[in-house]
Amino acid sequence: MDLVLFGRQGSGKGTQGKYLAERYDLMTFVTGDELRKLAKEDSELGRKIKSIIDAGHLVPNEVVMEIIGNFMKHLPEGKNVIFDGIPRKKEQADSFNTLMEELGRTFKGLRIEINEETAIKRLTTRRMCGECKAIYPAYYKEAACEKCGGELAIRQDDSNMDSIRNRLDAYANETVPVIEQYEQEGKLVTVDGEPTIDEVNAETFSKLDPHFK
Repeated sequence: MDLVLFGRQGSGKGTQGKYLAERYDLMTFVTGDELRKLAKEDSELGRKIKSIIDAGHLVPNEVVMEIIGNFMKHLPEGKNVIFDGIPRKKEQADSFNTLMEELGRTFKGLRIEINEETAIKRLTTRRMCGECKAIYPAYYKEAACEKCGGELAIRQDDSNMDSIRNRLDAYANETVPVIEQYEQEGKLVTVDGEPTIDEVNAETFSKLDPHFK
């Protein structure tokens, strides 16, 4: 079974995703990372993505689904996936559901729930590595990334309240309906993302272990 991560910006999806991938031996699909990786490849799909990005356009939904299909077809035998950043809206969810059905795959959604106040606080105090793009919360006091030594700084879109508000509004208006649909279909597990990372881990594992072990 595959896993789809949901949560407001700042909910800790990336952090929890790493723990979940390790615990359940999952391959990680992050939409942005996969786009950047493919854009560097000298392949038909890679050239298509590069031309779209170079032109300054958003990658259309049908190309995103092609990217997911390409990723899934190259999975090692018996390997499952954790999706971060997809699907984000109803149209995308419909295409994603169809693709997963065609591939004969089942999935469970995980919502990490935090309120808007917490989201804003975390977004405006977290920092990102300029090299490997790792995200560090406010309590990490070092000036350099522990993974690659790159310099840490607040992301440009995290220092602009209009940008933060637009992203939170998009989540509420576009992604929440997708989450609610999966909840109605019995495909969703919700955990409280407000406590410490260890506490969120514990709740997440307790709720997902029955599905993966």
